[in-house]
Amino acid sequence: MDTKYLTKGARLFLPVEVPGALYSMGDGHAAQGDGEVCGTAIETPMRATVRLTVREDMRVPEPQFLTSGPLSPRTNIGPYYATDGVGPDMVEATRQAVRNMIEHIERTYGLSRNDAYMLCSVAVDLKLCEVVDMPNWLVSAFLPQSIFTTSITP
Repeated sequence: MDTKYLTKGARLFLPVEVPGALYSMGDGHAAQGDGEVCGTAIETPMRATVRLTVREDMRVPEPQFLTSGPLSPRTNIGPYYATDGVGPDMVEATRQAVRNMIEHIERTYGLSRNDAYMLCSVAVDLKLCEVVDMPNWLVSAFLPQSIFTTSITP
């Protein structure tokens, strides 16, 4: 589970599907956009202290979690530039939102296509913005402008 919201103080609830189940943790991320669109975040060595408790009173069908506070209390405090993907297939709408963002980053900031794609994975947040007009889904890719030293108006 790569989600930037599992941070210090968060509580993760996992289903236990077999008696004697084991637990393991993977890679730490210094930064990651919602969606982690190109396969990796900024991975970093980390130390974590966890407390495992079997909750007999609680059943979850899939992982669930409680954050320790606001989703972004101190980061990305400036405006965002967003690109959209719209269509009858949510996965394709997501791909199109990311493709549009890659093109925006290339055009606006002069990054190569590969660098723009990697930046999307570590800084861009994907949001499902509209489902009411199904079969047309609206997926938006949000790029925080605060990660750049100068703000550029496209």
